[in-house]
Amino acid sequence: MTSTDKKQTSLHYDVVVIGGGVNGAGIARDLAGRGLNVLLCEKGDLASATSSASTKLIHGGLRYLEHYEFKLVRESLKEREVLLRAAPHIIWPMEFMLPHYPGLRPRWLIRLGLLVYDLLGGRKSLPFARGRLLGGTAWGQPLKKNYTHGFTYADCWVEDTRLTILAAVDAAQRGAQVLTRTACIGLKPRGGRGWTVTLQDTITDETGSVTAAMVVNAAGPWVTKTLDLIGPEAGQYRTRLVKGSHIIVPRLYQGEHAYILQNEDKRIVFVIPYEKKFSLVGTTDIEYTGSLDEVRISLAEVEYLCGAVSRYFKTPLKPEDVQWTYSGVRPLIDDGEDTASKVTRDYHIDIEDFDAAPMLTVYGGKLTTFRQMSEKAADLVVEKLGRGGAAWTRDAFLPGGDMNYDFHAFLKTLKREYNWLPEQLAYRLARAYGSTLRDMLRGMKRMADLGEHLGDGVYEFEIAHLVKNEFALTLEDVIWRRSKLGLHIRETTQKNIRRLVKALRKRPVQGSVMEWEDDGAEDEPAAATEESASA
Repeated sequence: MTSTDKKQTSLHYDVVVIGGGVNGAGIARDLAGRGLNVLLCEKGDLASATSSASTKLIHGGLRYLEHYEFKLVRESLKEREVLLRAAPHIIWPMEFMLPHYPGLRPRWLIRLGLLVYDLLGGRKSLPFARGRLLGGTAWGQPLKKNYTHGFTYADCWVEDTRLTILAAVDAAQRGAQVLTRTACIGLKPRGGRGWTVTLQDTITDETGSVTAAMVVNAAGPWVTKTLDLIGPEAGQYRTRLVKGSHIIVPRLYQGEHAYILQNEDKRIVFVIPYEKKFSLVGTTDIEYTGSLDEVRISLAEVEYLCGAVSRYFKTPLKPEDVQWTYSGVRPLIDDGEDTASKVTRDYHIDIEDFDAAPMLTVYGGKLTTFRQMSEKAADLVVEKLGRGGAAWTRDAFLPGGDMNYDFHAFLKTLKREYNWLPEQLAYRLARAYGSTLRDMLRGMKRMADLGEHLGDGVYEFEIAHLVKNEFALTLEDVIWRRSKLGLHIRETTQKNIRRLVKALRKRPVQGSVMEWEDDGAEDEPAAATEESASA
């Protein structure tokens, strides 16, 4: 559906999915593809919390081997191959250098761990891990001279927010209703006939109700708060909130490889090339008890990450070098571990009946296993409802991913077909939209066809696509979640994008449970989700 007119919104659904993070979007996509009538509601924007605050890796989790989570690592590594095939425009291989730190883990133990890592997941397309001498190499160039040995291995990078949004787009294309800025504020069993779900448009504060045979609680950090809507005794498990923070700094070294740095506290920190001009450094693991709507990095976290880099790199990293930060809260299932870094990252799926009204709740999880988790959750929903098709996502592409698994070949062909596109713009658009870009450019033959130039290589046709097809409603949605243009464009360009988004929002588009023309809502402040780090 492409309208927000409440008259066109169904009043009854097979399933209402609460939460527009990667888990909720993945489950809605899977269920819609099985022929079920699905509503996905999200109180903010898609991927506006945990799913946009990751280290942006599709990986097995090398450090999880030390906690003997072999099942999680194996499943994650297998999914790495599945997702790499499904979305090569937003997921691609990356080489990691692990410098050996004398006095911590011995070299033989690291080599053994990497061998297990390679073998557990049935590695197919990525290279084997190898030991390396660092002297005179690109890997050793930024490091202090006392780091003479290291190991390289391969994992994958992912544009995490786009992964979530593309899953939601696919759900909508398969018939799901996707409503952003729509909070679930009430859940009431209907005496054996499913649920009454009360929704509130967070822009207008208007409310409305729908009914559903089943509810999926994929609210991430708000999973317990969602259960509380039913009653204080709802839910069989406790969650443990763990904050992870990252810093963005000017590029620390040349090359497209990343570093994984061991710390004396046995944690690891990644240093990853980011948005061409920057390096991403993260993450922390800290117990969190504050407001879920006010998650920010602390000075102690900034100093911790800077210290980790300075321990290895020739050029010290200082807090004043930090140009941007982001933080998120992981809703991990409480497994009784003493420290936050040891709490399992595995997911748990639970089904409860409340007065014969079934609810499926997802606890924990990670980006890498979202598709597999969604498939298992959808299997349980289909079994519970007694209707719906078979699993299908394993061999399916995400929107834009249909390019024969070869992004670079696709890009080469695209440049030939649209040779009037500037090279840098063609690359950025191809990475963001993949094969969908051909639909976006259909009928265009010159730069003037892209519409108004808003500045810094951003054109009207792209913003129109994001509003019409990707649920963007604010400047923040465009420049931080559907892209990272916020790191690159000038204030005048941002003002032009804001103006265009507001103009486009006067037309019926996806994004709210209520009909509205010009709601007058302001963009959310940048510090709310993507902080400028003055810490």
